[in-house]
Amino acid sequence: MMSERVILLRGKERALHNRHPWVFSGAIARAPQVPPGSLVEVHADDSTWLARGYYNRHSQIALRLLTWEPSEAIDDAFWQSRLQAAIQRRAGLYHPGQTTALRLVYAESDALPGLIVDRYDNWLILQALTAGIDRIKQQLAEWLLALTGCRGVYERSDADVRSQEGLRQMNGLLVGSQPPNPVRVLEHGLTFEVDTLHGHKTGFYLDQRENRRLLVPYCADARVLNAFAYTGGFGVYAAAAGAREVVNLDSSADALARAERNIALNAPDASVTSLEGDAFTLLRELRARGEQFDMVILDPPKFVFSRNQLEQGLRGYKDILLLGMQLVRPDGLLAGFSCSGLVSRELYQKVAFGASLDAGRQARILAQLSQSQDHPVLLTFPEAAYLKGLLLRIE
Repeated sequence: MMSERVILLRGKERALHNRHPWVFSGAIARAPQVPPGSLVEVHADDSTWLARGYYNRHSQIALRLLTWEPSEAIDDAFWQSRLQAAIQRRAGLYHPGQTTALRLVYAESDALPGLIVDRYDNWLILQALTAGIDRIKQQLAEWLLALTGCRGVYERSDADVRSQEGLRQMNGLLVGSQPPNPVRVLEHGLTFEVDTLHGHKTGFYLDQRENRRLLVPYCADARVLNAFAYTGGFGVYAAAAGAREVVNLDSSADALARAERNIALNAPDASVTSLEGDAFTLLRELRARGEQFDMVILDPPKFVFSRNQLEQGLRGYKDILLLGMQLVRPDGLLAGFSCSGLVSRELYQKVAFGASLDAGRQARILAQLSQSQDHPVLLTFPEAAYLKGLLLRIE
């Protein structure tokens, strides 16, 4: 059956020629009255066929494009092929005996806009972030179970972004058996307990995997401050590498308790201090006491959700970097991160420069940090590169 047509305004087809998967509502001249997430054919104003995707009149990103090939039908075989290709891209990235938690599907980067799938041991956590994916999530879950041989697929579609699609938040088992709580996984041979049912994102910050390992050589006999610790990812690596002390700082008592358990699983004799409260307040208290650390890790939550929040968010990043630099001993290290997609790598580096001036400290970049390899960035979709960071030597 022929899908309905969406007609673009004159000149708005240029981005489609570069195969960017998004079309904003302001680029559309005419669109059909169809249920959100319906498949449509996309045409230029002169009726030239351009692409095929799904349409949601309630979303600012009205079109999510799936194919630019006229002969490629969006059918069961299409979806299964895309899922299989995404899974195959991760084959060989990590040794299965060393790492059992990874992202299997990363939305637009895997040509599956709106779909996130993370694997934790033998369970899959699925996020349906758009109306088009929400319509077929049950079938996707069944295909994923068959393709991976996992025990169950659990939905964690509780991200705020769903409201922009006119969708309510949804959690629950889609197929198979429900994951235990917690799920025990491996990452580079280290053991973590993950709350996939209630934890932030899908339970663990998989995007920081390589950055956690990168810091290991600097942690032996070091005093490490892990701010915004969540369940202790960076702290576990530091403790296992022989850190003299790990100080985890977070606003959640439950997260800190999980962090302590994760460290105990890997370094039972490690010296661990947990500080619960607002990060800015606690960092200022540490500064007032004259505390110094060999390494400070700053992995704050997203500060910038929209362009009108950019200036305020940048002030937040500068303040947190300034406090971190003031807590690093001379010739110590600071690893700072931003997961705000609207903050570019260049802008984050500029903010770090301003913080170093205010701190009166000279800083040298040892490494530019990014998201792990199971979060690839499609060159036609640079928006996928949301995580950026700097490893700095502070003099």
